[in-house]
Amino acid sequence: MRNLPKPRRRRSDRSRELSTALTEPKPTEPDVEIIDGPGLRWVNIESPTPLEWSWLQEHFDFHALDLEDVLSRNQRPKIDEYPDYLFIVLHFPVYDSEVGRLNGGELDIFVGPDFVVTIPNKPLPPVEYLFERCRQEEELRDKLFNRGSGYLLYRIVDDSFDYCFPMLRKIGNKLDVIEDDIFVEGRSHEVVRDISEVKQEIINFRKVIRPQRPVLRDLENVKQRFLAPEMDLEIYFDDIVDAHERIWDMLENYKEMVEALEDTNESVLNHRVNEILRVLTSISVIVLPLTLIASIWGMNVGVPGEGDSGDFFVVIALMVVILIGMLTYFRKRDWL
Repeated sequence: MRNLPKPRRRRSDRSRELSTALTEPKPTEPDVEIIDGPGLRWVNIESPTPLEWSWLQEHFDFHALDLEDVLSRNQRPKIDEYPDYLFIVLHFPVYDSEVGRLNGGELDIFVGPDFVVTIPNKPLPPVEYLFERCRQEEELRDKLFNRGSGYLLYRIVDDSFDYCFPMLRKIGNKLDVIEDDIFVEGRSHEVVRDISEVKQEIINFRKVIRPQRPVLRDLENVKQRFLAPEMDLEIYFDDIVDAHERIWDMLENYKEMVEALEDTNESVLNHRVNEILRVLTSISVIVLPLTLIASIWGMNVGVPGEGDSGDFFVVIALMVVILIGMLTYFRKRDWL
């Protein structure tokens, strides 16, 4: 492998220059970050462009199809094995603040005997955090790099899956809030919207996590090629599979929970509608005999008591008695 150039600038520098990026000329050098350690080099390229693609083609002997996959945005999780390296594609959930929901972020990884190349297509916080720690903390860098590229691969993947659990806890907290709000009067519209949003997050999370299963199983079979022979890391890579299974089990539970909450909310809404219809029906039935009496004595034909002011009060009293009687009857039957 050729000698790789040192990175021209740090990630923090790029974040400070983001506000003026539109007015600056296009970069002429690839945006590549590199950490050199004992017997190992970690190269990180975030959101690669054709410029970084050319840099990879120049400095590494990667297969042309793998380099094309780096620029592709529709790659499924997979692992390709070559004589000198592994090419791994994994997806992880990332919160997209622009649309306010979870989406999938792709992480392409090249792993060789003395190098690891990570290429996220969008910022992945666990990868960024581990990379910055390795750059700033010499003790951690030596600890990870001395164990070989296989162990560094394990830490990158393990940290990325561990980052899923805080997002899952947030989804669980949202479900708890929804469960309390379902029975609160006046929050029907908000509850329906919240259920829809959480349901979409769970669906997106499942779409990201589910296809990883066969890739992680295959990774268990090929990992030994890049592990130090004196190290037994079988249990560590098994832990990644276990973490994936725990994430999937939590998503299954959340899926069942949000469906149950949706059914409960529908039942509560139907119950409230039935209560309203019951009250309106009771009022209609109560008013019906009163309307009948008023209609009979309001006809333009001769009726008993016509012209007698005393009979007017008799009719009114009769209507009041009927009203009270029907209200009492409905109360006893628990219809009101």
